[in-house]
Amino acid sequence: MPFWVVRSFVNRGLNPTFAAMFKNLQKKWKVGPGQLLLILCTFAIGGSITGYFGRKIMHILDIDDGWLFLPVYIIIITILWPLMVLVISIPLGQYRFFSGYLKKIGLRMGFIKSKN
Repeated sequence: MPFWVVRSFVNRGLNPTFAAMFKNLQKKWKVGPGQLLLILCTFAIGGSITGYFGRKIMHILDIDDGWLFLPVYIIIITILWPLMVLVISIPLGQYRFFSGYLKKIGLRMGFIKSKN
């Protein structure tokens, strides 16, 4: 992250560890500040669209209340989120990052078998 961004966080009285968090994400994902911004926007937009479509699907299924709402909603969100993030990553130019990111998550959760 450029020095002036970190300095602007500190000058505004924000916690310097907040700026350090972005620096750590850049190092972990091996991306520049511009790509980090696009990745974070993809996460935000993808998550918001997932919630929107999740509520629409729940309305279509006519599950608006009761004990069934939460388990079904969690299942729908779990299925929709990776799809929405991939779709949103295409126009933002982050498809390559997110396809790899979701593959890592799939490997860790056991949904995808390792080639080794």
